[in-house]
Amino acid sequence: MDKLEFKAAITVDETGAITGLAWPFGSADRVGDIIEKGAFRSPAHLPMLFAHDQAQAVGIWDSIAETPEGLQVKGRLLVDDVARAREVRALVREKAVTGLSIGFVTKTAKARPGGGRTISALDLHEISIVAVPCHPGATITTIKAATDGTAHSLKESTMDPELKNDPATDPVVDKKDFDALKARLDKLEAKSNRPIAANNNHPAADNDNGEAKAFSLYTRRGVEQMSAEERKSLTVGVSASAGYLAPETFAAELIKLLKEFSPIRQYARVVTIGAPETKYPRRVGSPSAYWVGETANRTASQGSYEQLSIKPHELATFTDVSAQLLEDNAYNLEGELQQEFAEAFATAEGRAFVLGTGDNDNQPTGLLVNGDIAEMITGAAASFPATNPADVLITMYHKLPTTHAQRGVWMMNRNTLATIRKWKDSDGHYLVIDPITAGMPITMLGRPIVECLDMPDIAAGSTPIVFGDLQGYRIIDRIQLQVLRDPFARATNGEVRFHARRRTGGDVTHPDRFIKLKVAAS
Repeated sequence: MDKLEFKAAITVDETGAITGLAWPFGSADRVGDIIEKGAFRSPAHLPMLFAHDQAQAVGIWDSIAETPEGLQVKGRLLVDDVARAREVRALVREKAVTGLSIGFVTKTAKARPGGGRTISALDLHEISIVAVPCHPGATITTIKAATDGTAHSLKESTMDPELKNDPATDPVVDKKDFDALKARLDKLEAKSNRPIAANNNHPAADNDNGEAKAFSLYTRRGVEQMSAEERKSLTVGVSASAGYLAPETFAAELIKLLKEFSPIRQYARVVTIGAPETKYPRRVGSPSAYWVGETANRTASQGSYEQLSIKPHELATFTDVSAQLLEDNAYNLEGELQQEFAEAFATAEGRAFVLGTGDNDNQPTGLLVNGDIAEMITGAAASFPATNPADVLITMYHKLPTTHAQRGVWMMNRNTLATIRKWKDSDGHYLVIDPITAGMPITMLGRPIVECLDMPDIAAGSTPIVFGDLQGYRIIDRIQLQVLRDPFARATNGEVRFHARRRTGGDVTHPDRFIKLKVAAS
């Protein structure tokens, strides 16, 4: 295989969406290479690396296409799941990193006079975000802010000073002039898209849409103060199409119900693997030491070990959406679908990390299911707890070794927390302490309380409270959330199918770091 070569352009937003020009056609890079249009061969998805480091995968390229300008790419920085991706996004936003570089294997090339090559065929292997690209024209172009959706231009070059564009031949447009021109074009486009009344007798103005004008008059003067023509325009909005008169901003909001997730992933140890499973050796027995005389025989001892295997399991679903709805919706429906998939998967995996029944049911092994975690049994649910509340929780706290207890958290759902909040010690002080500083967690016995909505309520035989160091629970990620757009499977029905999948797993690696409080069965 030929040497992997690095060529180099991009845009990114707060949510991690990123676009750019990975290779501009028609010009040579710094070593004299030119890649011809039509030369690129690549899979549908490519890994997004930082600085060509295989250990720093920060996202995925979802779209790779040749345009007249060059190789246009679109992808996602996995800012919700990969810490390094958030750091890279910050570097790009601050213009510390503004280039793209491609890694490929040359298939067909010929030498150029004066040095370099003309490459007519290559296999694209990866595209990296870099500080200084090999091609002077390959740079990051825009960053979209999540707050307002505005694309911010990155005109500064990451090249050496002597390689910057010549202002005489490649002038930079002033940003204010560009924004003014863009605003005018947006205004003209909006005006051209507005429906015109049949009589076309209204004056041209900023708000020269007949229906919008009638709506405005109605809100200011009422129907009795409107002319016949204005009323006629208003009647377009009766029952069957009542929203037609309202400006688009009146309806361009999607109302969604609140979803909550168990926060186990935020506290547990999370690792990414590249194999069907990962194995951890675990010590289950330790050597012993014996007191002996000066010349007495010594006694042998040795530790014993076992092996813990954790497998990633697959979460998957799909949704069918009509092609017309995708074309006509005003809510960025594909983006909403991706967010809905992410929330659904987070809900399912959060529950599995607490209550999952393991490999036999193709899901992670939950914290409460592990049989090696010690438990305390307290009084029946009707008199929970049977003894002084403070005594029960203090006993739980001191059941763990000091090192683990000092890193421990209390896990319970909101209903249990409501009960615990009413408990007091023998001096009449509440056990649950609200934070003095905003943003800090509530605490009990000096340790944070983590609300896990998947923890069970107080009931006979249930385990409503766990105390422990969540670093003793291991989560493995094999494949991050992937959404595949399939326009073919349901094409005869005028629908597009969106497939979503993810592979993740989890299990307790250190049961000695936890203790469970169990309610007596009767």
